[in-house]
Amino acid sequence: VQLAESGGGSVQAGGSLKLSCKVSGTTVDSHCMVWVRQKPMGGLEGVATIDTDGKIDYAEAVEGRFTASKDSEKNMIYLDMEKVKPDDGTTYYCATRRRRPCSVEAATLYGINDWGKGALVTISS
Repeated sequence: VQLAESGGGSVQAGGSLKLSCKVSGTTVDSHCMVWVRQKPMGGLEGVATIDTDGKIDYAEAVEGRFTASKDSEKNMIYLDMEKVKPDDGTTYYCATRRRRPCSVEAATLYGINDWGKGALVTISS
């Protein structure tokens, strides 16, 4: 399984940015797909999960500002980031989670399985 993030960069606080993730070696409909990000003191935190049935779960910190989606035909997932805040600046990874449940809490507490190299998002004030 290979995952490749793109779309990272610098954006002003309050602005928008869209991350993309190309998936190969599996399909986005076969697994729980996850967006995670690096925490300031280390470790990863779940940002959003997309279940095989399309159900989406968001971290409280991004609820209402970020939108996760997937395109089964292109075998890609996306993260639309709006109204970004300084705390959103970090490295974002797309990932798979092969165990149940498919949720942000589970991804944060119990981990992910495959992940890409990451996309760096920098927020300027």
